[in-house]
Amino acid sequence: MDFIDYYKLLELERSASQADIKKAYRKLARKYHPDLNPDNKDAQIKFQQINEAHEVLSDPEKRKKYDEYGKDWKHADQFEEAKRQQQASGGFGGGFRGGGQQSYSGNFEDDTFSDFFEQMFGGRARAQGANRGAHFKGQDFNAELQLRLSEIYKDQKQTLTVNGKSIRLTIPAGVENGQTIKIKGHGGPGVQGGPKGDLFITFQVFNDTDFRREKEHLFATESIALTTAILGGELKVKTFDGEVKLKVKPGTENGSKVKLKGKGFPKYKTKGQFGDLFITYQVDIPKDLTEEQKELFQKLKNTGL
Repeated sequence: MDFIDYYKLLELERSASQADIKKAYRKLARKYHPDLNPDNKDAQIKFQQINEAHEVLSDPEKRKKYDEYGKDWKHADQFEEAKRQQQASGGFGGGFRGGGQQSYSGNFEDDTFSDFFEQMFGGRARAQGANRGAHFKGQDFNAELQLRLSEIYKDQKQTLTVNGKSIRLTIPAGVENGQTIKIKGHGGPGVQGGPKGDLFITFQVFNDTDFRREKEHLFATESIALTTAILGGELKVKTFDGEVKLKVKPGTENGSKVKLKGKGFPKYKTKGQFGDLFITYQVDIPKDLTEEQKELFQKLKNTGL
């Protein structure tokens, strides 16, 4: 896979501030968002790469590794661990030696990682055998996936492109904004026979509805006429499950709340269970009254209402 320059991808200088990174990411994410490019596979791949670049450069620790190790930054933790073991034992399986000539033992499966060792230890490191040395888990990958609230009322199937590989993913209904899930074994290849890394996906859920969400519960404000508030009546309320007729009791005050049980959002990974929908009534006070209407209200006032 070709090395991707995250700074170049986001059209940034290497000295860019966090504010610059955030601004560039938002601009490009909007430009290449799948919703705006539904049939453009190149744009979808670009969108995933932009998310990956933002995920790295917006994290000070990951950015430090990227700035220091360049194309080998994903192996930084593995290298540091190997270096710690070498320092603690005075050598790496008899491989690392002091002095002008250095070598390491171990037949690393990842050529990039082997090149990285050679680069960091002076250019004369060489593989001497496959039976000794530590086993390292592969690099964990991170990705972000943007979803609309209206999409995740039901299970969603999405295809992600991570490091050039397409992964078909079923997203359970009810995932939350900022929630991260782990897909085991879909990270980088293991080193020296170690296990593959994992893929961590963080969801960004955008609210494209009139509801406010708190976990599985939904909240909404519904306007009712003054006459309905006083005399009572019926109100049609939209839910994710269709329209519901709601009876408004006579004498309903502004700010009154009602609960529609089971009409909220699905509980995450709890099939068939839903939260509640809480409705707050907002009584509309008429402003432009005709003379006749004013007289009627005056009569009501005179009756002591």
